[in-house]
Amino acid sequence: MSEAIESAKQYSNYNGSILIEGIESAERHGLKCKIINSSLSELKTIIASGIPPIVILPGIPEITQHASVISGYDDNEKIILHYIQKGNYEGEHQVGAIPQELFDKEWSEDGRLLIILAPSDVFSSIKLNDTNEISNRLCLISERLIIQKNPSDALISLKKAIESDENNLTASYLIASLLNEQNSNDCIKYYEKCIALNKRFYLAYVGLGNYYLKNNQFEKAEIQYSKAIEINPKRSAKIYKNRAYLKEKQKKNSEAKNDLKNYLKLFPKAKDRGIIEQAIREL
Repeated sequence: MSEAIESAKQYSNYNGSILIEGIESAERHGLKCKIINSSLSELKTIIASGIPPIVILPGIPEITQHASVISGYDDNEKIILHYIQKGNYEGEHQVGAIPQELFDKEWSEDGRLLIILAPSDVFSSIKLNDTNEISNRLCLISERLIIQKNPSDALISLKKAIESDENNLTASYLIASLLNEQNSNDCIKYYEKCIALNKRFYLAYVGLGNYYLKNNQFEKAEIQYSKAIEINPKRSAKIYKNRAYLKEKQKKNSEAKNDLKNYLKLFPKAKDRGIIEQAIREL
């Protein structure tokens, strides 16, 4: 823990996890790691071998993504056992267990990313499809560079990730995000590439919507936000606030009001709750 605490000091202004730091720490202490795009059947094989893998799932409304340890599964009950932070929305699945069909549906939104940490001899007992492992690792390294505010080196790393696996969703998405921050319309082709590879790649639709919104292309932004909401209506609270803004600009006041209500329903502790409630009354 002392090593982790010391490492975390360089990220004092960042609120979140830096996965590659944890992975590199585990490797320094004798564990082996694989970062792969997996499947439900492979996930079960890994669990059956005695390894609790880490998967990347949609976060609760205030968080983009959530890394969750999968502790088991029950084929009779058709559930996956894991542990998640309790959210704020109605109809939430049971904490500690999630229906298998819902788990796989949500896991697919981020390309079914899976991280395995285990002693090296354990890996010899299972056969993994790890052809994209190098590319995925480069993506996590790139995320760290982005957090360290080093976008130029991050872009170089991401291009290497694409060279290793041209169909890496995460690499294309991160490139798109960097270009979006620069307000470059080149981001569009990378977002669209993500969607072509995975129609359920939620974050790509949101990224496109954000790009169109800040460039005042309200109709295009609304289309992309609506597609993201159709995929997962509970993943993001902010997306409803963004869509409400552009709908208000298009004089769709009733629809804007509903979106603001959904924003507060998903994010009841929002710091701007008072302002939003006032906006709802005025619409």
